[in-house]
Amino acid sequence: MSKTSKDKLLLDAEKMFLNGNYEYSLINYGLILKDYPQTQEAKLGIYLSDLGLEDDTQAQALFDYYQIIKQENENPISVIEDIIDDITTSNYQLNNILANIEQDINSSDGMGYEDFLELVESRGSFKVAFEDIMFSTKVILTNKSEFMDFVKNLYTEGFKDMAIRYLDSSFGLFGNDQEVLSLYEMIKEVK
Repeated sequence: MSKTSKDKLLLDAEKMFLNGNYEYSLINYGLILKDYPQTQEAKLGIYLSDLGLEDDTQAQALFDYYQIIKQENENPISVIEDIIDDITTSNYQLNNILANIEQDINSSDGMGYEDFLELVESRGSFKVAFEDIMFSTKVILTNKSEFMDFVKNLYTEGFKDMAIRYLDSSFGLFGNDQEVLSLYEMIKEVK
């Protein structure tokens, strides 16, 4: 291959990249590297085409930035490669953080209130469902309405002492909330 054909291949690969045909630009950049393994623009094209398969906007923005800095910078390819490395590292770290959060949620000995209500429905009764899980699983309540519903159900299903303990322990959370106080008074009067 002559120099002209390498330049033509680079232009063709670049055109495919700019049109969003990342698979074809990857192939063309790969063919260039096969015959010209030291061609830095082809290596960069591979990186950007691969990135384009995942995130078109980011790949096109980096390509545009490369076009701007290649006139001003001694080693613009190195600058873009550093940015790609930073993006890859950030994505890896973010994925690890999200995986750890998901693992923490999945490994907790609890179930969300909505999941508990599904269990109640499948078991046919709040009392039966609660007795099934009361020693092995926590019910995770995330807002006041879930808390109120749960405590009311505890009370009506015969777990009055437990309902009172929940209300006693929640005083710091709800303070002088009138709904919670009226529920507390109602349960205390019956006892």
